[in-house]
Amino acid sequence: MQFNIQNEFLSATIAAKGAELQSLYGKQTGIECMWNGDKNYWAKHSPVLFPIVGTLRENSYFYKEKEYHLPRHGFARDKQFAGEKISDTEIVFTLSDSAETLLAYPFSFILRLRYRLIKAKLICTYEVENPGSGELLFSIGGHPAFAVPCTNDTMYEDYYLQWQEEEPLYRWKLEGGLIAETAEQLPMENKRLLLKHDLFYEDALVIKHMHSNCITLKNNKNEHGFHFHFEGFPFFGIWAAIDAPFVCLEPWCGIADSINHNKELSEKEGIQKSAPYSSWQRTWAVECF
Repeated sequence: MQFNIQNEFLSATIAAKGAELQSLYGKQTGIECMWNGDKNYWAKHSPVLFPIVGTLRENSYFYKEKEYHLPRHGFARDKQFAGEKISDTEIVFTLSDSAETLLAYPFSFILRLRYRLIKAKLICTYEVENPGSGELLFSIGGHPAFAVPCTNDTMYEDYYLQWQEEEPLYRWKLEGGLIAETAEQLPMENKRLLLKHDLFYEDALVIKHMHSNCITLKNNKNEHGFHFHFEGFPFFGIWAAIDAPFVCLEPWCGIADSINHNKELSEKEGIQKSAPYSSWQRTWAVECF
């Protein structure tokens, strides 16, 4: 099942499976911002990563001396969410723990994804509620894929990502999906990272603790692109499948295990810890132009 919200600037389509944003169409520009999900490259559009981000060592972790198993990026992206349309411009999707999830992840939780349109901006908010009497440990992140090129008069190499602030950026390398012990500086030019397919031949660019909270996609041929806003996400991924015509901008509260991690969930880098009967939220947004 799919749901649609729209205003005079944008139309957004979100699937109940995974609460996944599948289309973001600019009514005034005539531009589809989202990747089309071509299975020859990557069949998803914008999965939510929960209750882990990235890969666990040996796809497993320990909690209270018991071993559990979770696939890369967790299970939420493959679950059916309940959708509730609040208005023409807002919708909320909800997923709660079940007997099935408790086998792999022994925590009570309520996960909500809230999508809102305000003018030419789509706002996505993650709300994680702890309804139980114990501490809730989790990670969560976004994985939206944007079409590049997005207009017929451009090609992939015409595009670049521009950071809000001047800062050195380092890529933490991945070894078998795990965070290696070494990092290398990204080749920035005037706060810009030029998009080239070979940037992603060795998997995602994983960045830790950058200062900027806005990255803009632009190109050298026309004025179209978008601002990607995010706040309170200590990790960030940039990725594309091999030679694919898209780029993913991924704000994360959590990260893959390091190659030497001891597999204890409570000691995992970036793990979020929510007190009993409390709630937590983070937001990212896309502003199209």
